[in-house]
Amino acid sequence: MKLVKTLCVIVLGIMFMSCNSQDKSSKKILNTSISKIEVLDFHATHRCMTCNAIEANTKYTLNTYFKEALSKGKITFQVVNVDKKENEKIAKKFQASSTALFLNVIKNGEEKQIDLTEFAFLNGNNKEVFSKKLKAKIDAELKNI
Repeated sequence: MKLVKTLCVIVLGIMFMSCNSQDKSSKKILNTSISKIEVLDFHATHRCMTCNAIEANTKYTLNTYFKEALSKGKITFQVVNVDKKENEKIAKKFQASSTALFLNVIKNGEEKQIDLTEFAFLNGNNKEVFSKKLKAKIDAELKNI
């Protein structure tokens, strides 16, 4: 019986040590020469009025205030249908199961995800407020890359 207890302690110790060695950081290292902002608008196949407004107002903001950064690749914009099989990996990466808006800020190859979903839903139907606040968030992140 003593041998069984000892073996259990050893097995649990090994399991505990292996679980703690996993990296729980949300930062991911990419090519260190990459510095840009990815704007990702996730949605499901069936969309409500607010979901459509979030996409339209994001496009408006990017095309109005960040046209040059878009053309130079400093900012990218991607609309992702989470229901499509080919988008499964990116939806999982951002934990997006339906409508969500993210900034993925990449600085020297390190990613930092900024979830703007709550902001987007609260302001999505007010183009002026949405655009002003999204512009401010992007401007602040552009200064850091």
